[in-house]
Amino acid sequence: MRDVHGGLVVHLQVTGLMMAALAVLNLALPRFLRWREELASLSLLNRQVFQVHAFFIALIVALFAALLLTSSHALLEPTRLSRAVLAGLTIFWGTRMLIQWFYYSPALWRGNRVNTAVHLLSSMGWTYMTTTFAAALWVNLSQAGLTAQ
Repeated sequence: MRDVHGGLVVHLQVTGLMMAALAVLNLALPRFLRWREELASLSLLNRQVFQVHAFFIALIVALFAALLLTSSHALLEPTRLSRAVLAGLTIFWGTRMLIQWFYYSPALWRGNRVNTAVHLLSSMGWTYMTTTFAAALWVNLSQAGLTAQ
């Protein structure tokens, strides 16, 4: 079990690095997507709600990156809290993966090399993150004796 543990710690830390990169990327996203121009037509309330939500999403991603980079071992300890955190992360990133595939219109990326590359890289990233969290949850549940034998 020690080898699985060590391997999962590495995957959780890689996922933490990915989240840290995503948090930093969110700093450039408003300029790249021209949010100032795009959001100008919204009412002040809707514009500010959007901006606050975008800020807090980036902040939570950065905080989870910090958690993964500093406490991956603790997430594999069979505690109620670690299972809750791993279950939440699995659901969050699994839902993000499904949104990538089933919500975003293919018209946004088909025929455009850059957007297609971003779509494929995002899909791979969300899949990797979801799989990592699900595997860590499975190991955690196994250690606690909560999985079907």
